[in-house]
Amino acid sequence: MKYRLHALTLLVALAVTASGVAQTNKPAAPARGKPAAPAATAAPKKAQAVPFAVGETLSYDVSWSSYLTAATATMAVREKKGSYGSQAYYIVAEGRPTALVSKLYDLYYKADTLLDTYTLLPQRGSVFSQEGKRQRMKTTMFNHKARRAQYEVQTRTVVKKDVGISAFAQDVLGALYVVRSIPFKAGERFSIPICDAGESYTVQISVGAVETVKTGIGDVRAFKLTPTLPAAHAGSARRLTIWLSEDTRRIPVRMQAQLAVGSFDLTLRSAR
Repeated sequence: MKYRLHALTLLVALAVTASGVAQTNKPAAPARGKPAAPAATAAPKKAQAVPFAVGETLSYDVSWSSYLTAATATMAVREKKGSYGSQAYYIVAEGRPTALVSKLYDLYYKADTLLDTYTLLPQRGSVFSQEGKRQRMKTTMFNHKARRAQYEVQTRTVVKKDVGISAFAQDVLGALYVVRSIPFKAGERFSIPICDAGESYTVQISVGAVETVKTGIGDVRAFKLTPTLPAAHAGSARRLTIWLSEDTRRIPVRMQAQLAVGSFDLTLRSAR
């Protein structure tokens, strides 16, 4: 049963993003009849506008079946730093069972991503899992220019895999933050390229109407987003849903997965 809690604690990484966010503006052409100005020092890059900032920390209560609170999860923008010749947000999501559930399932999961501040594309993503004495580290290194990714799994051995990726491909955690930066409307649908666990695939997203969601910070009006994964990648997930607040922060206030073993819910407890 414990592998089901993996889906629970990493539901924060549901794959939602849009492919156009990394496009850059073309420079204006010189006026006709005038010689082009000599090349000057390149203008400094401009970071993409985002609704989150370093220090943002979101905490969630996680319910499962008869457990009112089976686990807790957090997502945090830890820092913005120089990374792989650019600048990146270092984002971390962690999940662990409550003291009661941990007596049955000794688990800890951590997902992190380096999200480039200029392109909002992932540089590197990883997932660490500890289940009892078993530990596993999954890492994906992205080369967007070559449209390739290097996937590696470390247990007692190391397994590597080279993966082809689509333009603007996202890892699953970074994708959740990118979608917060995208203006969308109820009734829209779009397709999303994802690279996760050594596989590339496309997720279909439907944007529903705004609903009122009860959270630890009060009632919040939020857009209802429904990602649909390809059958080969859906596993036991029957339905995935995310609610993003209607305000400018677009905070994930609730996330839900309907699985064969029951419903997993992450509900926002606090936000700062």
